[in-house]
This record gives sequence, C-alpha cells and structure tokens, in this order.
Amino acid sequence: MERQRVMERGEKAGVSSSSNGGGEVDVVVEMMDVIEAVGLYVGYRRTQRKECLNLVRRLKLLLPLLEEIKEIGNYKLVPSEGLKTSLDNFKKALLAAKKLLKKCSCGSKIYLAMESEAVMSSFHAVYEKLNQALDDLPYDEIGISVEVKEQVELTRMQLKRAKKRSDTQDIELAMDMMVVFSKKDDRNADNAILERLAIKLELHAVPDLKAEEVAVRKLVNERGVQNAESIQQIKDLLGKFKQIAGVDEAVVLDGPFSSKSLQRCRSLLIPHEFLCPITLEIMVDPVIVATGQTYERESIQKWLNSNHRTCPKTGQTLGHLSLASNFALRNLIQEWCEKNNYELHKKDACLGSDGISAELKEEISSLVQNLSSSEFEVRREAIKKIRMLAKENPDNRILIANYGGIPPLVQLLSYQDPNIQEHTVTALLNLSIDETNKILVAREGAIPAIVEILQHGTNEARENSAAALFSLSMLDENKVLIGASNGIRPLVHLLQNGTIRGKKDAATALFNLSLNQTNKSRAIKAGIIPALLHLLEEKNLGMIDEALSIFLLLASHPEGRNEIGKLSFIKTLVDIIRNGTPKNKECALSVLLQLGLHNSSIILAALQYGVYEHLVELTKSGTNRAQRKANSILQHMKDGYLQARRRLLLKRSYQANGSSSRRSSESCRRQCYSSSSMAIMVPDQEEEDCKESHSFDLLLIEASNPYSNLDNSNIVLDQIYFCE
Repeated sequence: MERQRVMERGEKAGVSSSSNGGGEVDVVVEMMDVIEAVGLYVGYRRTQRKECLNLVRRLKLLLPLLEEIKEIGNYKLVPSEGLKTSLDNFKKALLAAKKLLKKCSCGSKIYLAMESEAVMSSFHAVYEKLNQALDDLPYDEIGISVEVKEQVELTRMQLKRAKKRSDTQDIELAMDMMVVFSKKDDRNADNAILERLAIKLELHAVPDLKAEEVAVRKLVNERGVQNAESIQQIKDLLGKFKQIAGVDEAVVLDGPFSSKSLQRCRSLLIPHEFLCPITLEIMVDPVIVATGQTYERESIQKWLNSNHRTCPKTGQTLGHLSLASNFALRNLIQEWCEKNNYELHKKDACLGSDGISAELKEEISSLVQNLSSSEFEVRREAIKKIRMLAKENPDNRILIANYGGIPPLVQLLSYQDPNIQEHTVTALLNLSIDETNKILVAREGAIPAIVEILQHGTNEARENSAAALFSLSMLDENKVLIGASNGIRPLVHLLQNGTIRGKKDAATALFNLSLNQTNKSRAIKAGIIPALLHLLEEKNLGMIDEALSIFLLLASHPEGRNEIGKLSFIKTLVDIIRNGTPKNKECALSVLLQLGLHNSSIILAALQYGVYEHLVELTKSGTNRAQRKANSILQHMKDGYLQARRRLLLKRSYQANGSSSRRSSESCRRQCYSSSSMAIMVPDQEEEDCKESHSFDLLLIEASNPYSNLDNSNIVLDQIYFCE
C-alpha cells in the first residue's frame, strides 16, 4: 500500500503546477515524490536497464539537496523570482527523467531495442536538462551547506561523464535484429538467432509475451500509422517469439484481445491465486519454492532446468531447489473447478515431474552412449539424431548436456570423416544456443577443432562452423579464445569465397568477434576490408547492411580508419547515401560520421562527391536515425569549417606581424592582416569580406584537405557557410 501511495504522489507531481502548490516548499515536496516514485519502478528493459538504474541512483543523490531546501524554506527562505524559475526548471528536468524511466519500464521491449540509439539520445537530453537545472540553482541565496554542494557537484560530474558514454550491447542487439529482419536470410541458424534474441530481450516466457503484446498495442495507439513499417517489423518479430514459445496465436494489434484470447475470456474469472505466475494458466500440480511462492510444477521445473536459481516472481535467490506440493491450494482449485464446471486439464501420465517424458530421457541417454560406439553407423546415426533433437527445443539441449553429450561430441570434431564432422559441428551449433552450453562447449576445447573444420571441412560444415563460432562468441571470454585460436582469418576467407549463406554466417561471426578490440586488429590484418568492399560492390548479395555494420566497428580502431579512409570507399559511401535503402543509408551515415569525427579530410572528400545535398534531404525525409546522423554530420561540417577559417585568419595575422618587421613599406597590406586578426574575436565587416573571398576558400582547402579538388571544394564550402 505504501508503494502504491508513493507512486500516486509521483503521478500527481507530474500534473500539478507550482503556482497551485503553495509556494517553493510544495514544489520541492513534489520533486521528492517524483524521485521516490521512480525509485519504485521495476522491470526496466534489458537494453536500457543499466542506464535506468544509474539514472535512478543519481536522482536519489539529489534527495539531500531537496531535503535541505525544504527545511530552509519552512522557516527562513524568502523566495525570489530567480529561485522560483530555477525550481520550476529543476522540476521539469525531473519529470522528463520520470517519463523516460517509465517508458523503459513499461514500453515495448522490441521497440526500445530497435530504437536504442534514439532512447540513448533521450537519456543524454535528460542529463543535459538536469545538469543545467543544477547549475542554475542559487545555492548561496538558499544557504545550502558545503557538504550538500559537494554531493551535487559529484552528481553533476557523473551526469557529464554519462553523456559521453556509449554501450556496445546495443550494437550486438542491432546486428541480431538486422539478421532476423532480413527477408533474404534463409539460414538454418535463424531459429538459433531468434531464440538468442528472445532471451536477450526477455521475451521467452508466456507472461512476458502477453505483456509485450499489450505494450505494442499501446505503442500503435500512441503513434498511429506514422511508423507503419517499424510496427509491422515489431509485430512479425513478436509473432516469431510466440512460435518459439509454443504459443499458437496470431498477434492482433487493432483490438483489446486476439480472437483466441476472446475464446478464453472465461479464464479471466479464475481467481488470481489459482494461476501460475509463469504461464498465467490455472495450476494442476501447484508446488511451493524456497521463497514461499507457488507455481505449476512443470513450469517451475523447466525454469530450474534452464539453470535459473532465482524466484521468477520476486527475483530472490532460492535457498534450495526443493519443491513442496501445495495440497491445500490444489484442493481449493479442484473444488472451484467442480463448482464452476471448469474442466481442469489433466497432466499426461507419461510425463515426469519436470514435464519431460521418460521415453525422451531414455532415448537421449541411449544416444549419448552411442556417441562412443565402435560401430561407425551407430555413431553417425546418434550424431544426426542429437543434431535434430538439439534443434527442436530448449529442453532437449539441456537434457543432452545433462546426460553428458557435449564431451564426446567435441572429441568427434577431430574424427577423420567429413560427414561426421559436418553433423557434429552442427549438433554443437544447436546445443550452443543455450547460454550454459556455450560455456561447456568452449571448456571442452571445441573452439580450435571448430576452427580446423572451418578451414578444411565441406562447404556446409564450414558454414555451420562459422555459425557455431558466432553463437559461442556471444560470451566475451569466447571472443578472446576464438581470436587467439586463429579463427579470424578462415572467417575472412569464407567471407571472400563462400556461398551466399557462408558469407552471411561469416559476416555475423566477424561482426560479433570485432566487438573485441584485439580482434579488430586481427581482422584488418587478415584482409577483411577488401572482402567487405566487395560485398558493397556486389549489391545482388544483399549484404550491404552487414558490411557497413562491420565497417562501423572497424572505424573505431586506428588501423581500421587508415585502411578504410580511401577515396574509393568514400565515393561508395556517398553512392549508398544517395541510392541505398533506408537501412543502407542509416548504416552509411553512421560510418561516415565515425570516420569524419577522427579525420576532417574524409568529410571534405565526401563533399566533393556531392554528399551535401543528400544530407540536407535526409534531415527532412530520412528515417529517425538517418535524420540524427545527417544532422550530426552537417553540424560537424559547420564546426570544422569555422575552425579552419579562424586558423587561417590567425595564420595570416602572424604572417602580417612578421612582415611588419621586415617590410615596413607595405602599410596597406599590414592593415589588411590586422583587420583579419581582429575578425577572429569580433565578426564584423572585415570578416564578411573574407567570406566572399575566393582566395580564402582555396587556401582553406589546400591547408585542410589532401584530396582537394579546388573548384568543387570551394562550392561545397560556400554551401556549408550559407546553411549556418
């Protein structure tokens, strides 16, 4: 109840006005309520969870400041107009933070992952507002103590640092989603990527999927049809997640319930206590876990079999894994069902307490034993069957690992038969979808053997080896191990010479591995850049987005920038910005911005190839991300142009001062240079004359751009100036 009251006070603070609140003290109380309310938000989306928790922690650091203002205001504070304005701005900043945190707590997980970059920009905007509000407060007028002022200064420093930080996890998610959304991608690894993405986004349980559908429906109602393509992508991906979870129900966003939900509407009358918190279905065999919470036995057993050691409802660590039957609740459920003529689905007698049939357990145990058989055919059939079982569902992967199937499979990677190697590496690929199995496969020494098959196996074995390395590389320690095992070079070779499917597998693996700084250097030395350039040129491969995403990672490495920043590549980027798909343009703009921030010559070269007019067009008609990137590049151009002009004016001023001691007779020329020097500090008529000077632009290009085409550069720099 107390939690609910705090939340309600926080909501009211968002709609009340300081003018109606009874003065400055009331405004401060409202701000304290907002901070307490956001402290009670739970369920932050995984893509923004770290940022949300950090923001909440920083907001709580401001409570002592507000407490002190409140105490002072109660007995001696005489408010001024400046103080009132400062507190109002402070409150607006806190409300902006609250709105963002609520969005990250209740919004669509898929949408927040797709728009992670825009959401991060929103965080930066909130940091800026908070920083400005804290800077504007009249601390001395209020009489804030030295200790509190020091704490506020610490918070401000944290906010400034947070604004400069970026998170690579968003890049990983973006790459996974790019592969999933690709309509041309028909690889067997698709299901593996979908399951991994569902786990990352925490959309693998039925309650989470139902909550996501509600969030997406709310998003559609809020945004209308302005983002129809994005909404369709979200709907399609949610539908795929439902299929993986075994929910045979279409995603319907234009009504309060799907058709199947309407058929089940009578279940809404079931007492809440009778529903399993995991599946939201009425319980048949309720059991109690260590925290005292009750679940359906089959559901909680699956949760525990997936190596979870926490209570799904409370998040508490379980003191033990024993399950105690809740006979009292089971009797109440049975009585309610009889009274209401509700048919309770009986559990299959063939299923064990964990919901897995004894027959399947026996089959998997036998197959694992057959992996060590001396008969070739028995061994080969066992590998093939395990490969298929591991592909079918998560429970099979866990069972195969629990019955000891991973060590013999790793040993069989070195078996001198191409067919055995192909089935084995594919079986390990399917098993590695499970996070724990990733650790087990690597621990058994599989990575060097997989790299060996990647170099010398059959085409399908090489492709699945690349996919297996991609799956294993989701763990940071495995990224390091794959790079140290010389896995980068054969992946680059597959990217150059493989089939279309092989190229896609290699690209996704190389992207993931290149998140490690050392692996970037290895990939560059292995010749990844010419291979990526070929992908950009061969548009029929449909791999422009994948290639540009890897280029973006390599552009953050000095060696990568040196290799990438060639004129031919800049021309290709500009061509993509001009003629590519919306996603192509987003990726190309990101790469151009990353390169340009480290080398202004890259931007000037792009200007010569006519990028300027396309940037301006994208700021008006591009996707949200394309608009942000295009605006950033244009702003960088303007800043660089002004800096170069000022450096040149300063250089002329120095030359003028030097010539005054040598050639006193040239008084007119000295006067001209002196005027230019003054123009650096005070832009007046002399500076305007310089802007119109053709020779000024020529000199600027010669000083700044080794790729210079003087006539064309003069034109584009004029364009930048006149758009200021």
